[in-house]
This record gives sequence, C-alpha cells and structure tokens, in this order.
Amino acid sequence: MTLHKLKKTDEFSSVFSFRKRFYGEWLFANIKPNQLAHHRYGLVVSKKVSKLAVRRNYMKRVLREVLRQHSEAPIGFDVVVQVRKPFKRGEFALVRQDVQTLLRRLTKQAIVS
Repeated sequence: MTLHKLKKTDEFSSVFSFRKRFYGEWLFANIKPNQLAHHRYGLVVSKKVSKLAVRRNYMKRVLREVLRQHSEAPIGFDVVVQVRKPFKRGEFALVRQDVQTLLRRLTKQAIVS
C-alpha cells in the first residue's frame, strides 16, 4: 500500500483547524475530510515528547510502517497523527494496537458521515 503524505504547512494547518480529534493511549489523530480518492497522513512528534531527534525519528518510522501495513485505512480523509507520550522498542505492539484502534474509529466516522 502506498502511503500518501501531507507535506505543506497549509495542509497540516487546515487539519488542525478543523478540530476533530480521536484520542488513544499513546497517540491522537486530527482528521479532516478531503475530496480525494485516497487518504493522506502527516506525522508529528514534538520536542516536548522527546528532546533527542534520534528518538523522534524512530517514533515516526514506526508510525509510518504501521500505517503502511494497515489495510483498513479510511478513504477521503487527511489524518495527522501526533504522539502523546514517548515509546521505545519494547512497546511497539502497544503502539500498533493504538494506531489500529484510532483507524477503526476513523473508519466508523467515515461510514457515519
């Protein structure tokens, strides 16, 4: 599966200003409907979560891989996934479960609206 990305600052800002969020234990997702035939993702790991760039980049790599593998991805949404608290290698399964839960909730939201 190809992972379509949000790249521009305006794209991220429009998702944040839409103000629709789903919270998980490790992450939260900001969402906004788009008019495209596919979904787009953006990832945010702030310096508040981890001061070291190496750890922030690890978290983004893990999230990209989990999102790429997830087959039930919602269509027609821009999603910005933000990390709430830091995670390490031993917590990979918990983070994967959290991402899957968030995407299931997003899919239900897409069906309702």
